[in-house]
Amino acid sequence: MAAIHRVSAVIFDLDGTLLDTERATRDVLKEFLGTYGKVPDAAKEVQRLGQMHRESTTGIIADYGLPLTVEEYSEAIYPLYMKRWQSANPLPGVKRLLKHLHKNGVPLALASNSIRRNIDHKILKLGELKDCFSVVLGGDQVPHGKPCPDIFLEAAKRLGANPSSCLVIEDSLVGVQAAKASGAKVVAVPSLQSQRQCYSIADLILYSLLDFHPELWGLPPFEDCIHGVLPMEPLLSNAQIGDVVRNNTGTIIAGKHTYDSIPDQISGIFFGWAKSEAYGVSKAVVSIGWDLSLENVERAMRICFLDSLCKAKTEDPVELLLLGYIRKLESTENISQALSITDEDQATARDALGLPAFSEYAKARSAFDLPALPEYAEPQNGFLLA
Repeated sequence: MAAIHRVSAVIFDLDGTLLDTERATRDVLKEFLGTYGKVPDAAKEVQRLGQMHRESTTGIIADYGLPLTVEEYSEAIYPLYMKRWQSANPLPGVKRLLKHLHKNGVPLALASNSIRRNIDHKILKLGELKDCFSVVLGGDQVPHGKPCPDIFLEAAKRLGANPSSCLVIEDSLVGVQAAKASGAKVVAVPSLQSQRQCYSIADLILYSLLDFHPELWGLPPFEDCIHGVLPMEPLLSNAQIGDVVRNNTGTIIAGKHTYDSIPDQISGIFFGWAKSEAYGVSKAVVSIGWDLSLENVERAMRICFLDSLCKAKTEDPVELLLLGYIRKLESTENISQALSITDEDQATARDALGLPAFSEYAKARSAFDLPALPEYAEPQNGFLLA
């Protein structure tokens, strides 16, 4: 695979790129404004994504007529954000990528519009991986924040790299604009799926960092795939079966059950285990995407039970434990077609779930502090689901 552009350093945004902070703090403003008898304007808040702290705060005070100064507002809302940041986990593919680049000696920087004090609190959620960054910059450490290029120019300078030899990974449009203005190459991983069409200036647009291929940028390739699948940090979720598509395949109803462990950036064909009261535990393949044809973009999911005794049944509650990634969706124009789970996907998942490597998920669940699973008395294919 030929490199698109050879880079010598990588600069990451933080919120919505490395950490799922934006989803974790989604209701903070609603909670805060409620004390003043106000409700957030969704359209205005979308426009604030990625803005500098002072710019965002000034806009909020003006838009909602709050009787506060910027300093008073910041002091009052800060404890609410601090509490929610504790529940923000690294996004899928982040730990894998940071470990890989650091191991291979690629210089790394973190450049966020957040003020440095907030960054220092948030990156604790990266654990020891926070030490992979030789440069950490906040929006209050440069003259102008994103979409101005200052922060990326300064990050490149501190890395000792020419901006044109840097790759920036961003989730917000203002971040992509700032990176392009600096002369860097940009990979966009949008955190708002409804705005994907706005990211055309990026050099590459991904759904998640699970689809990032370092060799496209002249960086050392990953070597961690097992029999063509990618092990990943376990994702646990409750769901409910919707319409039955085939005998053992059904849609998953979006919006009625928790998807707290499945970030908005997730898209593709995944595999793992499914538990239902009717059939117990089954190997399963789950396809996840976004229906961009709707006015309000919605998540779309399907599940295929791989054990012959299990059949999808409408309204059945199901618990999902996703352990690995098979591939990205072939197309997003026809979401129904894109979500189709092929015979090859099913065979790949069956083979993968029989490999010893995937029995390690129990340790991973504890390490990444996922919710506890129900205890099952009997091992399944050599795995004790407990």
